[in-house]
Amino acid sequence: MFAHLSIPLLLLAFAAAGAAVWVAGIYLANATSVLAKRFGLGQALGGLLLLAVVTNLPELAITVSAALSQHLELAIGNILGGIAMQTLVLVVLDVFGLGKKAALTYRAASLALALEGVLVLAVLAAVLVGSQLPAAVIVARATPAGLLILGLWVVGLWLIGKAQKGLPWQAHDAAPTGSPPPKPPAPAQPQPPASTGRTGLVFLASAVVTLVAGVVLERSGDALATHWGLSGLLFGATVLAAATSLPEVSTGLASMKAGAYELAVSDIFGGNAFLPVLFVVASALSGQAALPHAGKADLYLTGLGMLLTCVYVYGLVFRPQRQVARMGLDSLAVLALYALGMLGLLAISH
Repeated sequence: MFAHLSIPLLLLAFAAAGAAVWVAGIYLANATSVLAKRFGLGQALGGLLLLAVVTNLPELAITVSAALSQHLELAIGNILGGIAMQTLVLVVLDVFGLGKKAALTYRAASLALALEGVLVLAVLAAVLVGSQLPAAVIVARATPAGLLILGLWVVGLWLIGKAQKGLPWQAHDAAPTGSPPPKPPAPAQPQPPASTGRTGLVFLASAVVTLVAGVVLERSGDALATHWGLSGLLFGATVLAAATSLPEVSTGLASMKAGAYELAVSDIFGGNAFLPVLFVVASALSGQAALPHAGKADLYLTGLGMLLTCVYVYGLVFRPQRQVARMGLDSLAVLALYALGMLGLLAISH
């Protein structure tokens, strides 16, 4: 329905949806932090289970709609197109969330986050493998690749949950901030309600706002790009992907302000690991194997997302303290690789 709206109305819808997503993201981050503590999940697993899934609800809704209408290319682009951009959100959090205080991966300092990064790599590797299988390999609306992705995600959740209880490694250089960090700055937004029930209601309400406003944001942004003749592949992977990453930026900055650095990183890694699970949904609803329909650009962006994730996994292990232009060396490398990646995407799109 957005395609028939005028440009002023589309701009109004886009701005209103962006504002709603931003405010909802702040409440989501605060509520997730409380619920993770109440249920003993820890910041890393809480971000992986709660925050990452909720901030990707718009992608779930669009995937369901595209699969039901048999537009598998749209579903695939929606799932894979934004993973590299969502990883780039960590650069934004590094620069604007911490600034000159320290590098993000130095502050986060968690091997559980490194495991989340490895989970992202494993799931995306399964995507590349599944894209090469014949489209006819599907039984009872399920594909081997989809089941493999789902299995990897579930096993990854279990292993990361186990890592929260301790790993057989001795930390000689402890994180500069614990979990929770000492004397965190008072958040600008109101604290979530004290009771678990009321906090859960805030979380659910914020999730609904994120779902509805996120879909409006993506659809109105796509319609604006079409009106302006900017609906090409590069625009979708940059400007439009940046707009649809707004929930992650909002929740990430709110988490950083509260000192929940692990939660901020876990939201990004968790979302990138969860998105490919939607291929199970796409195949089940469409009755077709979704991954074999992936195009060259989709697979290119998947590989780029893996490359950027590798940089941050190394950053979490080595914890660089040096900063350049208010960001850690790993964030600087990610920014440079993403820029080069967009040049490569432009080259293959012609």
